[in-house]
Amino acid sequence: MTSPNLMTPKVNLHATVAAVTARIEQRSAVSRSAYLDVVARAKKPGPYRGGMGCANAAHAYAAMPANDKLVLRQERQPNVGIITAYNDMLSAHQPYEHYPERIRAAARAAGATAQVAGGVPAMCDGVTQGEDGMELSLFSRDVIALATAVGLSHNVFDAALFLGVCDKIVPGLFMGALQFGHLPAVFVPAGPMTSGLSNDEKSIVRQQYAQGLVSRETLLAAEQAAYHGAGTCTFYGTANSNQMLMEIMGMHLPGSSFVNPGTPLREALTLAAVQRAVALSKGQNDAQGVVGIGHQVDAKVIVNGIVGLLATGGSTNHTMHLIAMARAAGLMVNWDDFSDLSGSVPLLARIYPNGSADVNHFQAAGGMGFLIQQLLGSGLLHEDVHTVMGHGLHRYTVEPWLNHGQLDWRPVPAHLADEAVLRPVSHPFSADGGLRLLQGNLGRAVIKVSAVKPEHRKVRAAAVVVTDQKELAQLFKDGQLERDFVAVVRNQGPQANGMPELHKLTPLLGVLQDKGFKVALVTDGRMSGASGKVPAAIHVSPEAVNGGMIGKVQNGDMITLDCDQHQLTLEVSETELAARVAPDSDLSAYQRGTGRDLFALFRTNAAHAEEGASPLLSHL
Repeated sequence: MTSPNLMTPKVNLHATVAAVTARIEQRSAVSRSAYLDVVARAKKPGPYRGGMGCANAAHAYAAMPANDKLVLRQERQPNVGIITAYNDMLSAHQPYEHYPERIRAAARAAGATAQVAGGVPAMCDGVTQGEDGMELSLFSRDVIALATAVGLSHNVFDAALFLGVCDKIVPGLFMGALQFGHLPAVFVPAGPMTSGLSNDEKSIVRQQYAQGLVSRETLLAAEQAAYHGAGTCTFYGTANSNQMLMEIMGMHLPGSSFVNPGTPLREALTLAAVQRAVALSKGQNDAQGVVGIGHQVDAKVIVNGIVGLLATGGSTNHTMHLIAMARAAGLMVNWDDFSDLSGSVPLLARIYPNGSADVNHFQAAGGMGFLIQQLLGSGLLHEDVHTVMGHGLHRYTVEPWLNHGQLDWRPVPAHLADEAVLRPVSHPFSADGGLRLLQGNLGRAVIKVSAVKPEHRKVRAAAVVVTDQKELAQLFKDGQLERDFVAVVRNQGPQANGMPELHKLTPLLGVLQDKGFKVALVTDGRMSGASGKVPAAIHVSPEAVNGGMIGKVQNGDMITLDCDQHQLTLEVSETELAARVAPDSDLSAYQRGTGRDLFALFRTNAAHAEEGASPLLSHL
């Protein structure tokens, strides 16, 4: 394996990128220093199992093969911990089934050992959309962080490999990993499934079913043709946004995010990830010594992640996840940072729902190597960062390939295969990143406009207020929404019911928009990472149960949602709003059953959406 080390010309950092990074650093001075103090206290020379009590050590590797026991007893070679989110219900995680045995073999070949330190839960939002289980989804991120911490708490590991792909899993693994910031960490992807039924065709069938034009059998056939095998779903939702983030933040091997499962290249990249973890644990990282994830993930790396999200039109879920991930490293980020960067970062990719292509087309068009090359060359990314491949993000301006059967990296092609999917900075799809902060007397919210046509970006209409997405769906079925309106779906925040995604609303609102009505959504809940063509002001903060103004909206109130003016206004006088009392809402039906009873502590202690919505980090 040849380590990628392709140098790029030095350019000046974009002024907005520099300014946002500086203010995050300033805002985070106290919390970051406190975090790094914890990391420093945990760090020690030599293998972490060295000097353990004999009984402790015997328990730690009682079930290991004899040769591995010999290596472990000598206390000279690294032991790599594996945190796995494997289950075979998630198509994206099914390929991980046999990764541990391959990782152990690769570690032995590198003179080290490896053990599965623990497993973490991994739920599929695609399965739970519109179901009660979706109300556990967001907090599953924090459960994963807790489970990661339990797995690594045995303190017998010198580096860690994290096996996870999907929506809450990668953020949860990341948050847990940062509690062991003294350890090097490598995230190991599994790759997307091969392309099936196109996302455009799937979307059409969904809208037809919402109108009663096709049968459930037709809908199921379309869905199965789209989601048909092992690997990540191929649209650009939260799962694939996770993969982009891990690569642009230097946590993956270069070019590894979107290589299909079960291919020789995927296998070679997985084995190489093990080799890197072993090398990092030995301090073989450009003479920088052992760089743990806690020092690797700084304000520059977080800003690089935000820039990548904006340049690719990534998931709105990361306006919460990235904030929580940053907080786990003592870094304070807010929506102003996202909004300001969005004004300067061009949109370079069109992947469904922001276009018709899927992530396989993105990979074929030049993928992450081309994207990072373009952003670095325009001063929109920090080059001066630690990565798992060494110092400098220039190492990621390449693509992997098998050179006579051996993993190697090469420069991405100078000319793109398809500018309908991926473009250079000189010829972007739009001048900004398409993610905007909305403000007004209704509070603060985020909106993704990269898939919203300009003529739909301002909606002024009367409110239709519901407290459950099923209520809105019923109004649609009853023909009561054939008009301009702003759907206000409240009591959907983290403290109310765990903040489920409201993706089931997408087809019906899309149908009404296609009929020529001006429609929009305002909610203190979430939309899917695949938020699409209907303007949706989401994550409204403060949420209704926290005294947010969204709780006082009444049917018929005029609301203006203006993406271009960053406006979210309830057109009711301050005097009247002060006199209004938000109706009491009985949320007990959303807090009992399907495991929801166990999450009362999470709901009670959840932070605001703009603070990452984490009950674990709400004290920061």
